[in-house]
Amino acid sequence: MKILGIETSADDTGVALMEATGEFETGVICRILANAVDSQAVHAEYGGIYPNLAKREHAKNLPILLERVLGESEANADNPSIDAIAVTVGPGLEPCLWEGIEFAKKLAARLDTPIIPVNHMEGHIIVSLVRDDDANRKQKTENSDTKKEGASVRCSLFTVHFPAVVLLISGGHTELILMREFGAYEYIGRTRDDAVGEAFDKVARMLGLPYPGGPAVSALAESGRNKYQVSSIKLPRPMLDSDDYDFSFAGLKTAVLRLVKERSPLSDDMKRQFAREFEDAAADILAAKTLRAAEEYGANTVIVGGGVSANTHIRRELSSQLEARGLKLLLCPIEFSGDNALMIALAGYLHALNNEYAKPEDLRADGNLLLSKNAGFMLQ
Repeated sequence: MKILGIETSADDTGVALMEATGEFETGVICRILANAVDSQAVHAEYGGIYPNLAKREHAKNLPILLERVLGESEANADNPSIDAIAVTVGPGLEPCLWEGIEFAKKLAARLDTPIIPVNHMEGHIIVSLVRDDDANRKQKTENSDTKKEGASVRCSLFTVHFPAVVLLISGGHTELILMREFGAYEYIGRTRDDAVGEAFDKVARMLGLPYPGGPAVSALAESGRNKYQVSSIKLPRPMLDSDDYDFSFAGLKTAVLRLVKERSPLSDDMKRQFAREFEDAAADILAAKTLRAAEEYGANTVIVGGGVSANTHIRRELSSQLEARGLKLLLCPIEFSGDNALMIALAGYLHALNNEYAKPEDLRADGNLLLSKNAGFMLQ
């Protein structure tokens, strides 16, 4: 089955085409035919996302990316032989979501193709299960005689033994979820204020680093980690020992702000120490809560996805602590950790197996859409 994915939940425009066979329980094998993402650089000067500006950029980017994806996959633009279109319906910025939905509806009408509504966060979960089965992919891409094959990547999904605990960490989300099967989710912990990615961005601004702040803080922290045995900065670990699985990063961010004001102007060395201690604190909290949740709920597998899952130190801490307890850790491949349409196509394929299509007139953008214990959508 060939699925075209469309993602426009925030400031990344994504279009992807993939072909898949198999079922979630017994094994999914897929081929990524093309995966295109345009990360809107226009927001950098504002230090954040402007929804209406992002919506206009999506409108401009979607036709271009679709043409690129069909070209890379060697599909015919007039008859690309697509079995279904999967589109993000939430959560996210509603003006942006609507742009993707309307584009999907027009394309579906033109191609006489059914539509699958996809929860953006479920996409992050499913793409975190991807295993690259094409070990020679880089060599193929570099070989001038076979460059046209570079966009096609063979992959599969790791089999999950349930129950599993899922940690989703991004600019807008910090959530612990109990996953009992595909489509069955239960929130067991959420941030009470700032998401961890949002906290990274805010700390970056305090340290005079560019937007988006996560990669900048991480690079500075790693530099500090290599230079110093310990940091002279000490920050709290909010809710580390609370009797629940909720998170709070606003207090950590405020602690950074207070100390930055006390010690300003900051030298480059002091910025390194702030970045390191902040990242250490965030990683400590995430790893401790996730480990405790996995033990309480008897999970053998922990799945970690979302943009912040690309953070090197957080990946390192989660790996060392969870694997030391004998837990299987499935970390999202770094290249798919940000928002992209492949994750929407993958989740869409799994819903298509259950005939979970939607009537175009029933599609709605929901900026606060939650995962649920039964994530099925309106059927045709």
